[in-house]
Amino acid sequence: MNPIQQASNYDKIAEHWNSDRFNRENGISQHKRALNFASKTGKAIDIGCGSSGRIIDLLLKYGYDVEGLDLSAEMLRLAKIRHPKVIFHHADICNWVPSNKYAFISAWDSIWHVPLENQESVIGKLLEHLEVDGVIIFTSGAVDEKGDGSNPFLGQDLYHAALGIPALLKLLESHNCVCRHLENDDFPNKHLYVVAQKRA
Repeated sequence: MNPIQQASNYDKIAEHWNSDRFNRENGISQHKRALNFASKTGKAIDIGCGSSGRIIDLLLKYGYDVEGLDLSAEMLRLAKIRHPKVIFHHADICNWVPSNKYAFISAWDSIWHVPLENQESVIGKLLEHLEVDGVIIFTSGAVDEKGDGSNPFLGQDLYHAALGIPALLKLLESHNCVCRHLENDDFPNKHLYVVAQKRA
């Protein structure tokens, strides 16, 4: 599934993450763990920010100058209502070229929607745009081998892809980043989150 179709599918269900039906604590404890490794504040970005605003709220609370990025126009419309002063980028992460380096990058349950053939370049791009000592948190599939597939959610078909844990660790090392935490946090479901930090 191409990113434009994926964004269109998300447009149709964007209200879910903006409603009381969504658990706003989703991913928050994991982000707090990641923030423990951060040595400074500065610019931060929420990649695939969606409409809930919960990660942006957390980063603002920690003193970051926060931006958001999403390809779903409806997600961003709702996000801007919550955070009218935050800078949002309506862009496909596969093609987007950051103009800044960031002290903190979150890509929670977002870049696993990137096509498999673009996974390495997208994660590499985010790692390249971390400041020295900067921290990134992102999710992937808790699998050893690369692969992709689709599954329905709220009536929409959503695509997922993963490089596999060994490949992710090699990618971190090749971009001078250290894995600070790696966990399958929803076992037996294959939900992996990674916290990494850029070395000097």
